[in-house]
Amino acid sequence: MTHPDLAAEQAHLDRSHDRLEELRAASQATLREALLSSAGGTPQTHVEREALVDHATRRLTQLDLHGESLCFGRIDTDAADAFHIGRVAVNDTDQTPLVVDWRAPVAEPFYRATGAHPLGLRRRRHFLTEGRKLLGIEDELFGWGDGPGDVADGTPGGSLGLPGSGVLLAALERSRSGRMRDIVATVQREQDEVIRAPLAGILVVQGGPGTGKTAVALHRAAYLLYTHRFPLERQGVVVVGPNRLFLRYIEQVLPSLGESGVELATIATLVAGHVGDVDASGAEPLAVARLKGDERMARVVAKAVHDRERPLPADVTFVHAGHSLRITVADSADLVAAGRRRGGVHNAARPLVERLLFGKLHARWVAAAERRRRHFGVADEEPGLSVAGGEYEPRSADEPPSVEDFAADIRRHPDVRAALERVWPRLTPAQLLHDLFGASALVDLAARRWLGEDERRLLHRRRHADVADVRWTLADLPLLDEAAARLGPLRAKRHDDGMARTFGHIVVDEAQDLSAMQLRVLARRSLSGSMTLVGDVAQATGPSAPDDWKDVLAHLPDKRPPTIAQLTVNYRTPVELMDYAGRVLAAAQPGARPPESVRSTGTPPTVVAVPSGNGTLAAAVADAVRSERAAVGDGLVAVIHPPSMGQDLARALASAGIESGDADHHALDMPVTLVPVDLVKGLEFDAAVVVEPAAVVEEAGQGLRALYVALTRATKRLAVVHERPLPPSLADRQ
Repeated sequence: MTHPDLAAEQAHLDRSHDRLEELRAASQATLREALLSSAGGTPQTHVEREALVDHATRRLTQLDLHGESLCFGRIDTDAADAFHIGRVAVNDTDQTPLVVDWRAPVAEPFYRATGAHPLGLRRRRHFLTEGRKLLGIEDELFGWGDGPGDVADGTPGGSLGLPGSGVLLAALERSRSGRMRDIVATVQREQDEVIRAPLAGILVVQGGPGTGKTAVALHRAAYLLYTHRFPLERQGVVVVGPNRLFLRYIEQVLPSLGESGVELATIATLVAGHVGDVDASGAEPLAVARLKGDERMARVVAKAVHDRERPLPADVTFVHAGHSLRITVADSADLVAAGRRRGGVHNAARPLVERLLFGKLHARWVAAAERRRRHFGVADEEPGLSVAGGEYEPRSADEPPSVEDFAADIRRHPDVRAALERVWPRLTPAQLLHDLFGASALVDLAARRWLGEDERRLLHRRRHADVADVRWTLADLPLLDEAAARLGPLRAKRHDDGMARTFGHIVVDEAQDLSAMQLRVLARRSLSGSMTLVGDVAQATGPSAPDDWKDVLAHLPDKRPPTIAQLTVNYRTPVELMDYAGRVLAAAQPGARPPESVRSTGTPPTVVAVPSGNGTLAAAVADAVRSERAAVGDGLVAVIHPPSMGQDLARALASAGIESGDADHHALDMPVTLVPVDLVKGLEFDAAVVVEPAAVVEEAGQGLRALYVALTRATKRLAVVHERPLPPSLADRQ
């Protein structure tokens, strides 16, 4: 039955969209006028013009809906006020609000009101829309009943017991597109509490598969920018994800919410901006990666820097401008002590060390010249020297060279350069670690207090002739960043102190997978200790999986006590698939509770056992993909596989005539995508074909947890294809 208010609400939506276009046209006109008037004028007019262009550009970004509907709901208050809630605020020509921004305080009851606590509402209305067309209306009436609200037909709380359940169900059933969509129209109460939590301190959001952790974190970033625009727009907000595939998957969410100023990064890209251009394509055994992520490595790096500040092994004697000069071991020890007393980063002390050394040598040179003059009773053959073009030129016999002139020349002497590089070398992070890992003696010297002999042996690797040829690993990057923090830039640059870029707020997805050294990378980039960490300890698949969030928080700023929030409802994974995956969870982390699924499809997982050998596994995977593809229509199908099987499966699908892409090269742009299990976290698909669970368990650092992740990616259907025996947790019932 058509809702009686459908026509009136459609008219309001039409007016709102029309007004939005008027505002966009006005901003475009402003931008065009500013750009056309860019020539000429005073410096002041240039500044004003740039500000106008910047404002118009940002306003156009805010008003771009990226194909989504402007308005998704309405609230009616006890005071007889009505507010339409949408992605961005739109006022009529007389400044009457047509649509209120979802982040505004007045919109909060739309997400928070319940039957027990209606927050001053008489009615909450949800719109089911497609673009600017209104397809349906779902009302919740407050003031009677015991549920979160009562829909117009008298069913308390809707079919799921959640506000706006009909609109929510329609959103959950929608086919996936390979890009995450915002959930602003269907945010639930426990999610909204996370989104609107205070800015200060660290907020940990613990949630199992499908609880909307990532979407909530992104909406929180948008909310914080809206609520704390002044500090955060200047200080910056960054969202840190596990890999580039994940960042591409989420890249459209914030722009659809009117925010384009949030940076998206991985740990690797954050580090690359600090340590320079390094090749991070190397690979290494899991044991080495786990060790490099250990917090003890921070002490090893600090000691490695300390070890490069060292006295000479023997005196250095050389001849300069006709006089024999000496740098003694005691001199060099004094230089090291002075450099260390200065404090701060290593490279910043090099100018001090140079000045002290050149001062000593200058005094000795002048004294030697004076002795020669007295001994021979005549002026030096080269009395009083100055520098011009790298050579001394005669000056008056009574005027010795200044320290500055002397230093400008003697710093080029090869023996002096060698002594300085021995005592206090200028080092890049790559040079420090290349030297360290390339010499067992240096590893032993730096790490003996903290690492055992077997661990130290793991760190040693072949030294290259040129540091530029080193293929660093992902586990090396936080160590390079640690070294950069200890060393500082090679030379001080104007407007650049060499410090890492900091942010007013940092959002970290899959935070449970970060090592202690990776967490230190984030801590250095936090301006005030304000962070949002989202993840699930039960899905921890990093080299060193934590047992508790306390293990993660120990490495982050503690300016305020952290807050831990729980997301308990699984919106993605149907009951049938979650029950199956829950058996793996029980084995991976005994006692852990999976989130409660709100949907049931009536379709249990399909488990396909194939005979061993003769390529039957690949053929069975192709058959399963064809079947799942037919079942989900235009939805996405993922083939989730152990990393070692990717190429064989790609060939098998091609031979079967199934067009597919791989996640590394095609992202999620193909209807069928091959995704190695180590890249699948955080993604979701309409259907998933999980290949050879036993191999997934063997090849992943946290095998059972990785399998749990793989089994919870589908929104509708799951197939498991195996040739080897299933892990015990799945083998007892198929």
